[in-house]
Amino acid sequence: MKKLSLLLCTLAISGCSWFSAEDDIAITPAELVDFTAEVSIVRSWSANVGSGTKDYLISLRPAASGDMVFAADYSGQVTALNLSSGQQIWQVNLEAMVTGGVGYGSGMVMVGTIEGVVYALNATDGSTLWTSQVSSEILSSPKTNGEVVAVHSIDNQMVALDANTGEALWRHDGDAPILSVRGTSESVVTSNMVLSGFDSGKLIAFNPSNGSVTWETRVALPKGRTELERMVDIDGEPLLVGDVIYAATYQGRLGAISRGTGRNVWSQDTSSHHAPAHRAGRIYVTGGEDAIQSFQSGNGQQVWTNDQLFLRRTTGPAILGGTIAVADAEGYLHLLDAEDGHFVGRIKVDGSGVSAPLLSAGNSLIVQANNGSVSAYQIQ
Repeated sequence: MKKLSLLLCTLAISGCSWFSAEDDIAITPAELVDFTAEVSIVRSWSANVGSGTKDYLISLRPAASGDMVFAADYSGQVTALNLSSGQQIWQVNLEAMVTGGVGYGSGMVMVGTIEGVVYALNATDGSTLWTSQVSSEILSSPKTNGEVVAVHSIDNQMVALDANTGEALWRHDGDAPILSVRGTSESVVTSNMVLSGFDSGKLIAFNPSNGSVTWETRVALPKGRTELERMVDIDGEPLLVGDVIYAATYQGRLGAISRGTGRNVWSQDTSSHHAPAHRAGRIYVTGGEDAIQSFQSGNGQQVWTNDQLFLRRTTGPAILGGTIAVADAEGYLHLLDAEDGHFVGRIKVDGSGVSAPLLSAGNSLIVQANNGSVSAYQIQ
């Protein structure tokens, strides 16, 4: 059954205000709380990479190599920047509507389009290595191990392409529910595994060479009487830490899964459509109604919750030094103490807001705002 992505679903998870017909009372995003800053956040550079994504229901994320940052905008402009200085290294215009990306690996920069075309570019100069057509629109970043490129399209198909030629090697058709959140999970691709999350709440590990299923598990089971209540999409990239995989579902669970067998190690009820983050034995999640949550990575015990960003449409968490970073729809970057979740720093990125996932790269945090700017932040 073909997937239907409702605008209502997107609005529901993005934290828009809700009005009651009876009392005309709005549930509005939380006001920012005052606090004493404990760290100084400095913008080390900023660059414009295009027209941005503010008017579109997409969230292009930047990617990084050891010394470069790659970013794209909806109109098809892909830019490479120096990670240390922000200086432009190259820029190309694909003249296509980019909705998925950016992915990087093995010297390739990869993006996907609204028409389902995958572009693989040379990371050194931006020249096109190959293009490949998949079944439908691509909303997540293509990923590669140098042998295969994994691409997840909006119709719940996962396709593996030859990394050298773009030729389709194998594909998997996921179980597509009637309703789902607009978005798809990015794959984790290693030398011996392609790991993908699906709208059914399933996490599946594939053999990268032939597409055979190594194991599959459900992170969450659909519950409720309506299709809206039963949505359990995995839209955030699974997180691989050693031999354990962490994945979260919308209206479902955060789960820790054994990398080798797919066995469930632990799970906690939560709701998230973002990728989790890991630091020093803790897992961090942006949960329901934009509460930032911390769990013990070994047993899933909840450590703390910060609900002071209620309905501010925050991004998933990222690590910056000893802090947890999230950004919101008003363009603020917030830093929380990793140990107990209190605010330690805040800076305004841009009034257009931030919806793209944050990128930790070395000692910098890369933030792409909705106006098309990319900035690097550090703690001093």
